[in-house]
Amino acid sequence: MLSNTTTSSFVSTESATFQDGSTMALIMPVVNRSCYPPVIILSPTPSTLSSPSEYQRSQNIYMTSYLQLNCNESFSATKKWTVKECSSSCTFEIQLDQSIITTRSELFIPAKTLSYGTYELKLSVTMMALSNSTSFISTFITINPSSVIVNLVQFGTSMITHGFRQNLTLNPGAYSTDPDTITFNTSNWNYDYYCRIDGHYNFPSINGSMLTINDSRIDSINSSCFGNQPNNRTSWQYAGSKISDKSALIILSGSLVSNQTYQFTVMMTHRQNSYLKATGSVLVHVQDSNPHMIAIVCVISSMCIPDIKYQYVNPTTQVALASICIDDCKTVQSITWNIYQGLMNSSSNSVQWTLFNEMNTYRDIWFFGMNTSNFTAINKLFIDNPSIIYWRFEVVYSFSSESSSSSLSFVINRPPQNGFCSISPTNGTTSTLFTISCFNWTDDDGIKDYSFYGWTTNPTDRVMFAHSYVSNIQLLLSTTDDNTSLINIIVYIRDSYDCAAEFNISSIIIVPDWTYMENLIANFQNSTNDLFVQMLSSGNQNMVSQVVTSLSQQFNIMNNQAIKTALANGISSTTIAISPLGSKTQQPSSVSLNASALVEYNKQLNTYANVRDSLITYITNLMITTADSIKLQASSLAQLTEATNQLTRTTLMFASDKCYQLAWSLHSMVTTITSEDVQTAANYIAQCANNVLSSVNGPLQQRTTILDLDWSRANNFPVDYDTNLESEWANPNLFAYNNDFSWETIQKGRNSYYQKQMADQINTQTTETISLITKALNIHLNIGQNLIMNTSSILLSVETISIDALSNKLIQQVGNAQIRIPPNFTLTTNDNTSISLRSIMQPLALADNTQLQSNTNLSTSLSLTILDRNGNEIPIQTDINHPIELIILRDPNIIIPSMTLQNVTSMNMSP
Repeated sequence: MLSNTTTSSFVSTESATFQDGSTMALIMPVVNRSCYPPVIILSPTPSTLSSPSEYQRSQNIYMTSYLQLNCNESFSATKKWTVKECSSSCTFEIQLDQSIITTRSELFIPAKTLSYGTYELKLSVTMMALSNSTSFISTFITINPSSVIVNLVQFGTSMITHGFRQNLTLNPGAYSTDPDTITFNTSNWNYDYYCRIDGHYNFPSINGSMLTINDSRIDSINSSCFGNQPNNRTSWQYAGSKISDKSALIILSGSLVSNQTYQFTVMMTHRQNSYLKATGSVLVHVQDSNPHMIAIVCVISSMCIPDIKYQYVNPTTQVALASICIDDCKTVQSITWNIYQGLMNSSSNSVQWTLFNEMNTYRDIWFFGMNTSNFTAINKLFIDNPSIIYWRFEVVYSFSSESSSSSLSFVINRPPQNGFCSISPTNGTTSTLFTISCFNWTDDDGIKDYSFYGWTTNPTDRVMFAHSYVSNIQLLLSTTDDNTSLINIIVYIRDSYDCAAEFNISSIIIVPDWTYMENLIANFQNSTNDLFVQMLSSGNQNMVSQVVTSLSQQFNIMNNQAIKTALANGISSTTIAISPLGSKTQQPSSVSLNASALVEYNKQLNTYANVRDSLITYITNLMITTADSIKLQASSLAQLTEATNQLTRTTLMFASDKCYQLAWSLHSMVTTITSEDVQTAANYIAQCANNVLSSVNGPLQQRTTILDLDWSRANNFPVDYDTNLESEWANPNLFAYNNDFSWETIQKGRNSYYQKQMADQINTQTTETISLITKALNIHLNIGQNLIMNTSSILLSVETISIDALSNKLIQQVGNAQIRIPPNFTLTTNDNTSISLRSIMQPLALADNTQLQSNTNLSTSLSLTILDRNGNEIPIQTDINHPIELIILRDPNIIIPSMTLQNVTSMNMSP
């Protein structure tokens, strides 16, 4: 970086020019050198006006910055993004929609917001303690047209069956889509059609130039699809609109030969810009009968990227397809799906297809919905057959007198290759900043981004550390025990179509830095020189999430150790903590209660609770932008809320709200992201939501200690105490116990009152959060598929089954917990195709509002919900002879008093 500085007696102006040509300027007074303007680091790397970064209009634009802060007074700063159009000069500022947040360190502009052209994106940052000083950085982008998706038939089906005596309509003007607009503008394009007999001839051409179907030069050498027609018979006609008559083509009945397969291709050229071209193709198999038109569509359209004859598919994700009968198919008798694998024949330069003959072997293992309109093949099909790059999925609809089929052909999108990633240093402490660098990754589609995960003993319990658009990143890493941990780092390198390569970095050793941790806790609120505090104050998602995750994991270790110490000093674990699911029984100590140990435990408990109370504010202010943003923030929240005995009501409120926002965002983008991303995000969100639910019920169930911060906030005089005569706080009748209006009773009652209020609110919000992630998961589940999230916070099982399969259904949970459905029941639903079952096991039952009807404080919770395809609950009725059976486990640390056994048969019961 080259820098220049000019100084007057009042103002200093410093500018910096980076190697890529981007600039950052600092305008500041020559006073108050205890506070300096921040240094702004932008990602992706800033680009220049002469060489702007290129985006398609259908792409989201996401810029993130990291602010290096150096101010002893305060880290508070104002941030402002501006967007200027650069048609001639970058002077005209664009007024963005109010929904686009421009006052954070990040900028997220949704797809289709900006028109075609070049823009300057500028971030300005001013420290509150240095209001006359501003730092800014600019980057330049160009918005280009997206590639048009050309479909000759509905939904872009690769191959259809057509009758010899039927007219065939090819209508790219109606069925094509432009990702940049809501509707496709047919009149913007010119259309040229080509045809060949598939497997026998190439497209007619002269000197390498293909000949259209109406070209007079087509002859016996350049074989025509319509060579069997008499000279006076018309084989086809245009059927488009008056403005664009060639936007549709009808192949007239009898023009094609039975038992032959034809490839029709259209090449479209934009009328105003001849450089914009798009091509689409369809295979048509002709038969003597009059089959119905069947279309196939990808359930998640973004997972199937059109490529003329094929769709790109990522081998790391499942393929979910839906078939639709365009004609009247009420008389359909059966539906069957087939899979073909293809090998390229080098001599004929064509793909030879072979039936994949193991479908029945892997029914309901790899393949789901084999005899329904929807079909799913999980990624094991591709992973276990890495040498096969061509796949075809065919659906056959059988009727009484004929059958109809269609297919969709795929080519494997290869993940990034030939690269490696390294970490430096190879060992360190919990306060070490590690640098991960990835080199030499290549992909024909370009490298999109990098994601970083870590785990210690169980790969399924991995934590997300960061997501980056650049190949180098700094990470904070943490331990999972109080000594030394071996951390395994996984890097996912993704191409532009979301195909990811997985790279495992050699395990590294992390040692806890307890001294640094103790100093940080002691000075957390007042330290402006601490690296962790600076990272939190930057507003950068990666930095904030890393610090929250790292600190939370270390606090969780300390909390577990504190509980063990308390248990060894005669304190019952059931009065200070909620046992995680799957945990083993802890043997109680034989020593009597040590009062000083309890005091020390509570002191440490409240110290960590206070820090978590501060940490939550940093993560709740982060923007939610992409699926990676959801996963990153939800992963951090799952760690932050893991210690359910250390969460204040303020922490609970913020965490519950944020979890709900993440669930809502996940549900809103579920049709554009992979099932694997949905499952990962849903797992983290479910843990966060249930941690919060367990925590808020802990004090009410007398399972956890009332925190000092909650007590003081409940009982300190409110600011409006003298003016708000209707304040709940001032109404002793709400808090007294019977006729006891003592100050101690009022304080206790007031805290309990607010705890119950918060519990009701969080119970409702958690229900909504779980409902949202259930709907998101169900979109990716076909009949017969199930998903189990088995964590220490929650066990959530979701599966889709037929109604008949519900009879005598047994659902196993952790330990011996289970749910059994009787053979006879009544469901109130109008949909007889499939239903979804959601079972949830939680570590702690909800508190009874009356505290009189039941004693559930030492019980886990078990629930079953039956849902229709739209996510609505379906009531189920059984009779007294055939009830639903539930086995609900107690807390593993419950102490059941010993019993005295007596032989009652030997007693004299005579009067």
